[in-house]
Amino acid sequence: MKPIRFATTALAAAALTAPMAVSPAAAEGFGHGHWPPHHSNGKAERLRWAAPHDFRIGTAVAGGGHHEDQGYPPPFTSDRKYRKTLARQFNSVSAENQMKWEYIHPEQDEYNFEDADRIVAFAGRHGQAVRGHTLLWHSQNPDWLEEGDFTDDELRAILRDHITTVVGRYKGRIQQWDVANEIFDDDGELRTEENIWLRRLGPGIIADAFHWAHQADPYAELYLNDYNVEGVNAKSDAYYELSQDLLAEGAPLHGFSAQGHLSLDYPFPGSMEENLRRFDELGLGTAVTEVDIRMTLPDSGEPTEEQLDTQADYYRQALQACLDVDSCESFTIWGFNDKYSWVPVTFEGEGSATVMTEDYTRKPSFFALHEALKEEKKWPGWPGRGRGGR
Repeated sequence: MKPIRFATTALAAAALTAPMAVSPAAAEGFGHGHWPPHHSNGKAERLRWAAPHDFRIGTAVAGGGHHEDQGYPPPFTSDRKYRKTLARQFNSVSAENQMKWEYIHPEQDEYNFEDADRIVAFAGRHGQAVRGHTLLWHSQNPDWLEEGDFTDDELRAILRDHITTVVGRYKGRIQQWDVANEIFDDDGELRTEENIWLRRLGPGIIADAFHWAHQADPYAELYLNDYNVEGVNAKSDAYYELSQDLLAEGAPLHGFSAQGHLSLDYPFPGSMEENLRRFDELGLGTAVTEVDIRMTLPDSGEPTEEQLDTQADYYRQALQACLDVDSCESFTIWGFNDKYSWVPVTFEGEGSATVMTEDYTRKPSFFALHEALKEEKKWPGWPGRGRGGR
């Protein structure tokens, strides 16, 4: 292997332990047309303060990906209000793109940790946990990897080095890692053609990736992660079977997570709680990791009141499904401001997928999450739930 260069910034030494939430002042729910003043942002109206003390309410940190093609500077480093809101509202953060292969390992002999280091340091300063995303995936890989002329042994060594280096760098500072991401298609078949690791090294590489990650950081919780697995279906069935196999083999699999990229054009996945619960019954942690609720916008480009109310209900149902499963202690939305959302860039004619408008006005979806968290904090474990006694 070639010698490795590291592009880095200094990491803050602060620990990632989140502060214990205190009971906020009582606040009534807000419906559409009854939002609080735009400047209102007291602790009682922050998601992280509404959440139970053992629950992570998180967001993706905007950067990389589609942001590079937009007419604004990098949000995380350039938008002060963005950073202020990020710190106030959330006790967990995920890197949207900054820890993916094409950004953190741009050349075979070069790692670039600058953006990832900033996120981890920010989280340390603000008492936030970090979710690492992602280590083994078929997408957003650098050209040197996808187009390189490597033997199978060389490719295996590259993956092991990447996992060992990246996970090891943040040892003790990242709570959960998405180790294997989107490895099944919607029919529940492994992506053996799209995924370079599965195509070249076979399905056994999945267990190897978990072992290498665990060796690099025995403290991190290691997850399988995918979209369209919110409910019970062929794809989530495949993950259920894989989880059983990995556990039987002694692989250090700690959890299963559903991303939660949903659309108002489709019904809410009503079996979401049932699906999460069956993984919980395997002894695994569960999480919801990338929630946004997109919609087809009217010609005006502005969502209707009905769309906003339905979106709020989808957000509430997704969070409640997580809250009602004992092992689901992490709920992450995929960005919180519509200006920086990936949805309008990816889905033509769709948008308004997050919980805040471009000027940071909070939507009914924000208050739906806030109320659900506040109720769980007020009545932990009721009905039929054990949170607070774990």
